[in-house]
Amino acid sequence: MAPEHLSPLDLAFWRIESAAHPMHLGALAVLSADGPDAAARAAALLAERCAGLPGLRRRIRDVLLPVGAAAWSPDPDFDPARHVFLVDSAARAGAGAGAGVGADGHAGATGAADPRAAAGPLMARPLDRTRPPWEAHVLAGAGPDSFAVLFKFHHALADGLGALALAAGLFDRGPAAAPGPAVRGPARPVPAPRGPGAALRRLPGVLASRVQDLGQALEIGAAVARAGLPLGVPDALVAAEPGPGAGAGTRTVAGLALDLDEVNLIRKAAGGTVNDVLIALVAGALRRWLAERGDPLPRGAGPRALIPVSRRRPGAAPGAGNRLSGYLLRLPLAEGDPLRRLYAVRTGMDRNKEAGPARGAGAVALLADHVHPLGHRLGGPLVAQAARLLYDILVTSVPLPGLTFTLGGSTVREVYPLAPLARGQSLAIAVSTYKGTVHYGLVADAAAVPDLAALAGALRAELDAFVREVS
Repeated sequence: MAPEHLSPLDLAFWRIESAAHPMHLGALAVLSADGPDAAARAAALLAERCAGLPGLRRRIRDVLLPVGAAAWSPDPDFDPARHVFLVDSAARAGAGAGAGVGADGHAGATGAADPRAAAGPLMARPLDRTRPPWEAHVLAGAGPDSFAVLFKFHHALADGLGALALAAGLFDRGPAAAPGPAVRGPARPVPAPRGPGAALRRLPGVLASRVQDLGQALEIGAAVARAGLPLGVPDALVAAEPGPGAGAGTRTVAGLALDLDEVNLIRKAAGGTVNDVLIALVAGALRRWLAERGDPLPRGAGPRALIPVSRRRPGAAPGAGNRLSGYLLRLPLAEGDPLRRLYAVRTGMDRNKEAGPARGAGAVALLADHVHPLGHRLGGPLVAQAARLLYDILVTSVPLPGLTFTLGGSTVREVYPLAPLARGQSLAIAVSTYKGTVHYGLVADAAAVPDLAALAGALRAELDAFVREVS
């Protein structure tokens, strides 16, 4: 059987990783606990179920041809115990700042029992690249009535939607979804032309496709150049460059849950989409946070936010790998009026949508298709360093289905998506909506942003102020 090679974009995510900047996505799920052994039962279920999911039993290995490429292969030594970890809550709850030790033998979180505090050190630790690139850590909750599961999936394994599909396979089976409407195909397939002249007849189409691809690459490159250098970016959004041979970096994680009804109240009163409002809240929160820190507010257009966009067809199965493009949006931090900030975000997003996800400076992910595998292998570190020149902060949305997830009878109450940090950047923000609640997941470089909880508080204050503005 021919090996299943990584797509160019998946390969790019695999090659740009470093110890200081791991390229895994995360999701922190907070669940109800129906007894003191709920976390242990959940860990046992996850270990049992992961063994039955082929997508979680595959690892990535280099191949000889094409040079520089990598492919998926079954892990002959797959062991759930290397991927599902039950963190020792007693050790984590110890006094002082001593690190607890989990069942995986690695240092866990510090004394705080808040699972979000535990998620920071775990997000900083790269996945083992010799094994299937994912992990699940079962963590004690803030009280006896809850516990949490931190999922980590390498970006080469899946994008946000794909990671969601993999995680969903580990939860309890809900009611089967109703089948969608039948799609009527052609009455009979049209046979492909055969014979020695067929290749010649296809040649003009192939050349046209190559010219079109080249034109798209040049257009995206020109858009990146027009987007400008990172000038006037707040110092708080810049992380120090790690030194040569730097080990694992430091991460802090914060989460915030907001009422979706209040977000919809703003949307109905001020216009735009729910996503426009969520991005505008980020802009307003950053402005508040900088003011509270005593930092100067940026002038001009504002920092550049990369907004990932899925290229999967609506209704299509998530599938493995990445199908991503992106929009680039200036966050209007200099604007003091929340309604005008929302209008600026809405206008910028409308402009992006009109151009489409295959154009503009945010579509840099599409350039991966034009790079030979050897280029990804040799140029990965350079691409990682260039992220700082392309955008200043990642703001991504992960849509969740309108289902209630359970694990061994424990109900998932909150889901905080977590995004990776690019080199030179201090903050990444991900957002999802689950059961009528908006969940913001914040990941920061701990050295550059020691006050991440203050930014979460600024998000709450921004929503409250916005609701008063439109009420």
